[in-house]
Amino acid sequence: MMEEGFQSPKKRGKIAVFLSGRGSNFMTIHDAIQEGKINAEISLVFSNKEEAPGLNIARERNLETLFLNPKLYSSREEYDKDITREVKKRDVDLICLAGYMKILTPYFCDNFKHCIMNIHPALLPSFPGLHVQKKALDWGVKYSGATVHFVTADVDMGPIIIQAVVPIFQDDTEDTLSERILKEEHKIYPEAVRLFFEGKVEVRGKRVYIRE
Repeated sequence: MMEEGFQSPKKRGKIAVFLSGRGSNFMTIHDAIQEGKINAEISLVFSNKEEAPGLNIARERNLETLFLNPKLYSSREEYDKDITREVKKRDVDLICLAGYMKILTPYFCDNFKHCIMNIHPALLPSFPGLHVQKKALDWGVKYSGATVHFVTADVDMGPIIIQAVVPIFQDDTEDTLSERILKEEHKIYPEAVRLFFEGKVEVRGKRVYIRE
């Protein structure tokens, strides 16, 4: 696990992707790996949804997949303990959340401190949680965007790695705004992963510093 301070670059890193749906950001990360832009491989694609389209996409790409049924567990922590074991078995360096629609427990976050990334379709710390495009439009803000951040037990409150700004137009709808934000997500998420595996990410308290 990464401690505070700069990482040492590794020969080739290992990623676990967590998703609950199609996982378009998962595909952009994998594409960047295939193009040689990220010095890592995806060792596992995990989902809490057996029918998640992203699992089928991962299988088509010859990636290992795993589904664990949360309904078979007595608590969220017991579920996350099993996931933790599966991730550690594969010697994973970084977990990338790509539309994973379950809140991670403090137990899980503590086991992978500063080694879990998420992409959020707003400029955090504004508009955490769900339905953020609607919130941005309802509040009449002039800019929204996307944020890649490290995950902590406080939802959408972890250290910010990269952000992209997207202007909001007067005739925007949730769909049009979401579409423009998603294009930026697909740019900044692979970039954040690249920086991580190049050892250029440093966490100091709540702030992230990038070494170029």
